[in-house]
Amino acid sequence: MSSTRASLNQSILRSSNLRPRCDPIWGRSSSLVKLTRGTGITACLNLEVTEPRALRNSGFDDKSKEVMEAEGKVLVGTYARAPVVLASGRGCKLYDVEGREYLDLSSGIAVNALGHGDPDWVNAVVEQANTLTHVSNVYFSLPQVELAKRLVASSFADRVFFTNSGTEANEAAIKFARKFQRHTHPDEKEPAAEFIAFTNSFHGRTMGALALTSKEHYRTPFQPVMPGVIFVEYGNIEATKEKIKCGKTAAVFVEPIQGEGGIYSATRDFLQYLRSACDDAGALLVFDEIQCGLGRSGYLWAYEAYGVYPDIMTLAKPLAGGLPIGACLVTEKVASAVKYGDHGSTFAGSPLICKAAQAVLDKISKPDFLASVKKKGEYLKQKLVQKLGGNSHVKEVRGLGLIVGIELDVSASPLVDACRNSGLLVLTAGKGNVVRLVPPLVITEEELDQAVEILFNALPVLDENSSN
Repeated sequence: MSSTRASLNQSILRSSNLRPRCDPIWGRSSSLVKLTRGTGITACLNLEVTEPRALRNSGFDDKSKEVMEAEGKVLVGTYARAPVVLASGRGCKLYDVEGREYLDLSSGIAVNALGHGDPDWVNAVVEQANTLTHVSNVYFSLPQVELAKRLVASSFADRVFFTNSGTEANEAAIKFARKFQRHTHPDEKEPAAEFIAFTNSFHGRTMGALALTSKEHYRTPFQPVMPGVIFVEYGNIEATKEKIKCGKTAAVFVEPIQGEGGIYSATRDFLQYLRSACDDAGALLVFDEIQCGLGRSGYLWAYEAYGVYPDIMTLAKPLAGGLPIGACLVTEKVASAVKYGDHGSTFAGSPLICKAAQAVLDKISKPDFLASVKKKGEYLKQKLVQKLGGNSHVKEVRGLGLIVGIELDVSASPLVDACRNSGLLVLTAGKGNVVRLVPPLVITEEELDQAVEILFNALPVLDENSSN
């Protein structure tokens, strides 16, 4: 796990090999840069996209307006959506209903690891949809068992529990941790039931996972949430020493790399300490790799970058390539505490979803693929420093693999909006001052060049907004 730092007191070189926007495609701590300044449906493989018109910076066409107005009438208003109505995608490109093209560095919030419309993934989904889609967990099914075998073979885990989302995977981890403590201390009236989580954490929006999420504005409207959660400063070993207690702490939940929290990475020392402290206290160590796992860090599992193994690991986002899935991976000692009826799900682990996930694993688990993610991640950070590093609002570029953050000293929203108007989709993170880049893992260096150029050209909007 290498760490790179570059002072911006050095000269900043502008990239000279950037190419113009390409035509649409038819039919350890993290490495950081510190700144001091089938059949029957084969037509789905042949997407037809109308040629995009030039992007406009203001106003919407009738088709977009119609969709956005209809959304406001029939859907619960839980999302502050960006004003784009997306209709199709191919590779790392998305197209809206008017045919405008966008380079996608958001990946559906770190979900579309293989991009959009990957042929092998589509074939797997079509073939399984024509064979068997859903049977529930009342029965055995081949794709579920095969996927579990592959997850176990490639990780620390001995067993898998499937869910439909990341927050559900964390809910399962909460229940398994509580059950483990009760199972291992059968004579205690009140076995360990508390949880340790960290600042800047995000573990989901259901009530248990929400209780583990540090941002108060997520929790406050729904208080009281699950009690017994203690928040500690992320990465602070000394502060954590006072909190992990034998007989009190059931589990410690931590993201090796925080995504929603701002692209902050744990240090090896911190995770090693948590491992040791949990062992001493009889608590379980839970790694939430919902955003940073499954190849995004350049390792199949982010914990491999640190050499620290958890008792439970939660997964979701990229696992099924855009279809809803989550997974809670556990050791045998944890699994031994869980009995028939302790937990369950109607839809989780369906044949269709598990077959899709196998197609994703076929690609992202290959050593050459993972090596390419590491290489492209370093390339992206270097380009960002060269092009953006001289701007006074850019404070740090950080990340590991293709989960990268650009920290600003002002709100990132104007920059995100300006990028979108220029054909680039990126996200915010942290306290709203971090630009989050989580592109498909299949993105090319040419496409990364294009993204960096758009970011660079959009930077003046930060001055315009900071002066208002």
